[in-house]
Amino acid sequence: MTYTLFIANKNYSSWSMRPWVLMKELNIPFREQLLLMQDDSNGRQFKEWSPNGKLPCLQTNEGKVWETLAIAEFLAEKFLGVWPVDTVKRMWARSVASEMHSGFSALRTKFPMICNHRYALKYMPSDAQLDLARLMEVWLEGRSWFGGPFLTGDTLCAVDAFFVPVAIRCQTYSLPLSLDAQQYVTTLIELPSVKDWVRQAKEEPWRLSYEDKLNNTDYISRL
Repeated sequence: MTYTLFIANKNYSSWSMRPWVLMKELNIPFREQLLLMQDDSNGRQFKEWSPNGKLPCLQTNEGKVWETLAIAEFLAEKFLGVWPVDTVKRMWARSVASEMHSGFSALRTKFPMICNHRYALKYMPSDAQLDLARLMEVWLEGRSWFGGPFLTGDTLCAVDAFFVPVAIRCQTYSLPLSLDAQQYVTTLIELPSVKDWVRQAKEEPWRLSYEDKLNNTDYISRL
């Protein structure tokens, strides 16, 4: 089976990072195809490669799979370790991954993933604070129920990969975290695949204009 994972700029594409990290950590072989994200017209640009005009998209011998949850489920049919074997852990992991996939819009919008810069947090917007509180609640729940250091025990699965871009955000913007949440963020940041992604992201020469808008906000300042 041959897999090609179509991804966007590593510096910005949190969605692309999820399956990339998952496949790297589970030693699932794939070829990477990076397509440049633009400030506009991404949909038209990516439509040739992905049916919904968004990335990531996984090309397989059987066809294309798009959307991160669908990619995870497809891989789970082929490889062990994508989801926990234990039923209770698997139910919880799938629920939380789905919540991450569809929720936390304030945190996503106000703190977009940028790997190659650091910001000082002046204050936490109230809607983003609610999102962050829920994230820390989820992380504490999983690690306390199932023993850690990952959310469902001692091995990484898809739900952890879904939270890797959030860990990057926590580091980039110095978000206020509980001790347990910081330990989990550190666990993710120190993964070999995450270090590789961040290193490659910092080497990218491309820059999107929304960084300028971010620099003009009143709740963070560029370091």
